[in-house]
Amino acid sequence: MQYICPLCRTVLTLNAKSWSCENRHQFDCAKEGYVNLLPVQKKNSKDPGDNKTMMFARREFLNKGYYQKLSDRVNELAIEYAANAENILDIGCGEGYYSHRLFEAMAHTREVDCVLQGLDISKSAIKYAAKRYPDLHFCVASAYEMPFEDGLFDLAMRIYAPSKLDELQRVIKKGGILITVSPGPMHHFAMKKIIYSEPKPHDEPKAELEGFTCLHNERLCYQLDLSDTVDIEHFLNMTPYAWKLTQEQKTQIADQGLRCELDFSIEIHQRN
Repeated sequence: MQYICPLCRTVLTLNAKSWSCENRHQFDCAKEGYVNLLPVQKKNSKDPGDNKTMMFARREFLNKGYYQKLSDRVNELAIEYAANAENILDIGCGEGYYSHRLFEAMAHTREVDCVLQGLDISKSAIKYAAKRYPDLHFCVASAYEMPFEDGLFDLAMRIYAPSKLDELQRVIKKGGILITVSPGPMHHFAMKKIIYSEPKPHDEPKAELEGFTCLHNERLCYQLDLSDTVDIEHFLNMTPYAWKLTQEQKTQIADQGLRCELDFSIEIHQRN
């Protein structure tokens, strides 16, 4: 994978286990294989991104397969709309769950090798991802200032991850595909009814991105049923609900089990 320097935007070259540019900015690879391209002066906090508790909870929850239907559908659409993609980007990749499953799905449908790059601002998440999925490339970086050359990616995936439109336009090549996943109107509505006196559905996503043409949009809906107290704890801790629920409410949910809606809005955009 080719990176550009997050400080001066010139090309980085890999020498041994360090990436460096012509202006002598240097970024060492971690022992897990990833590179941290988020300079201290560009951090908004000491440890940006999801903390270790949220990362661990999401990792354990996803590994149980509760969101596998979403992953499978995204992979199907990627194969349908970008079967020949060689350079793939997962924006806000977290622990690499969706990244790895997409890479495996794409690799099994073709003879040409593909390269998948995961990017996330959370060092804890990237450290785990790089260690578990050594065949993929990972970097710590901001989605608002991505360390990649213009027009590098044939396919980009953005699942629940904020990003900057200008950057999407820049790094996705002309004719390239962007897959986005965001909450549908009824996503986790049962949780909202517990927390809020007047719960409101999520706003309907607008399938419009400047510089892109929307080729397809759909909603994927099914029920999440949790009875295991550990799984319920992981579900709550990987979401903002952990901060909004009282301990009494958490205990009640753990005792009674949890049944709530999963509602995902999936969109396919093509770079103009």
